[in-house]
Amino acid sequence: MAFPELRMRRLRRTDALRALVRETTLEPNDLIYPLFLCPGTGIRREVSSMPGVFNLSVDEAVREAEEAAQLGVGGLLLFGLPESKDETGSGAWEENGIVQQGLRALRQSSAAQKLVLIADVCLCEYTSHGHCGVVVQVRDGSGRDGFEVDNDPSLALLAKTAVSLAKAGADVVAPSDMMDGRVAAIRAALDREGLTQTPILSYASKFASAFYGPFREAADSAPQFGDRRSYQMDGANLREAMREIDLDLAEGADMILMKPAMPYLDVVRAARERVGVPIGAYQVSGEYSMLHAAFQKGWLDPTRAMMESLVGIRRAGADFIVTYFAKDAAKLLA
Repeated sequence: MAFPELRMRRLRRTDALRALVRETTLEPNDLIYPLFLCPGTGIRREVSSMPGVFNLSVDEAVREAEEAAQLGVGGLLLFGLPESKDETGSGAWEENGIVQQGLRALRQSSAAQKLVLIADVCLCEYTSHGHCGVVVQVRDGSGRDGFEVDNDPSLALLAKTAVSLAKAGADVVAPSDMMDGRVAAIRAALDREGLTQTPILSYASKFASAFYGPFREAADSAPQFGDRRSYQMDGANLREAMREIDLDLAEGADMILMKPAMPYLDVVRAARERVGVPIGAYQVSGEYSMLHAAFQKGWLDPTRAMMESLVGIRRAGADFIVTYFAKDAAKLLA
């Protein structure tokens, strides 16, 4: 059948028809809202490169979480800015660390208890050097002496962090460091502590991306030397991303997360076709800030561009989306 008997526009004629045949849906509970927790009381400090995003003291974070819960947002992804940093990032696993404080406070809020509380597991916000693991000096006698992140000693610290966060009340722990073997180390540590019901959301394919720039201001986590390309993935490699996913699932990951989202929608789609586990995608800080810059210039319609970007991520295959637009989108979807 062809035109004029076949007319594809028939089902696009009205809002009701378009809604009836819509293939991809987006609901508030598909959205995860990132929060950046900092020490103090009554603090709500806007991140200059991310309009509408704030460093929040725990009391302010609870208020933000309660609003998100009322809007039907699915959960929170928590990051911490500690009072002090050291070489090993010990603030990440302190019993009274900033995210641990936040988790306990959120557990006391009846409204926030409706949210899935996901705790990021990494060391970069807590280390004085800004890298995601233990840094050692390398001398190979070739004139290329320098520093590198030592994978295996970092695993014990990441596992210790995951246990601390789960004990403080995290529903899910989410390792984002990209160390080899970290999912297995975290699963073993959780199980030893009787935390067998705590799921692991692995950042299974996290690419070394230019789109993380604003996040590093928000989380105060920029590397003090070098970069993260020796452990985060090369953006040119799709097959390698699939291997990372396979390995993390074999080590015990319950869910996986793709990061960034927009420049890597092909990775999200390939992962969706490959595995049956829940998949999330992180619409990262640079994606958010880029859109906001266009909004401020009047170049894009804020509502339409925001929603189109989120639906595109869902259409690629993400079951849920980590996004700084979570509250704004939820208000429109309500």
